[in-house]
Amino acid sequence: MKEKCLRFAVLLTAAVLPRLVDAAPGLDALTVTSNGQGGQSYAVSIQVLALMTALTLLPAFLLSMTSFTRIMIVLAILRQALGTAQTPSNQILLGMSLLLTLFIMLPVFEQVNETALKPYLKEELAVPAALEKAAAPFRQFMLKQTREADLELFARISGKQEIASPEQTPFSLLLPAFVTSELKTAFQIGFLLFLPFLIIDLVVASILMSMGMMMLSPMIISLPFKLMLFVLVDGWALVMETLTASFYVN
Repeated sequence: MKEKCLRFAVLLTAAVLPRLVDAAPGLDALTVTSNGQGGQSYAVSIQVLALMTALTLLPAFLLSMTSFTRIMIVLAILRQALGTAQTPSNQILLGMSLLLTLFIMLPVFEQVNETALKPYLKEELAVPAALEKAAAPFRQFMLKQTREADLELFARISGKQEIASPEQTPFSLLLPAFVTSELKTAFQIGFLLFLPFLIIDLVVASILMSMGMMMLSPMIISLPFKLMLFVLVDGWALVMETLTASFYVN
């Protein structure tokens, strides 16, 4: 799996680099000029700065095209509902989100590897053709998760309302619509996860109020009950199963 992901990243890098080189013909990566006093000064071209910026933004761009957004938000809301502060830590939530993302996106990565990466490495496809074939599985995945209302929203904002079908939606419209739909779905799932823990907080707060213990924080009393409920129902397994099924059922 790691090898496939690495190959996919190499393919994207190989596709971006020639475009940057072609965009500024004649610009060297490093320019050396004499200062007239026997010394030399060095200057890095804009081309290299653009490449470094693209490499910095590439991970965020790729993650926005996968299931990572929904998973990370749901897990963060779940931690807030449990009231465990920084437990699990941000690093653990990030690792869980990445692993679950790889599991969910594995069919897409395999399709990209078979249709685009392998032919490109065998020099059977040029970079534009390989990029087009690599984009097709991601487009299909994002279309399944994107609401038509969000597609219509960004089509109306951009003035491109002449799109015949969702399959013909350009990436410039599909990507923001997909992210918007993911945010909506993540908050809907998070709301459903929050409800049982909210009920426990309300019950505990009412009991403490009736006993006149208003100075005692309800969070301190309700936290053990919420943890016990979450463990008894096998909460982590249910959350993982729900998140995974929310992508496969579409």
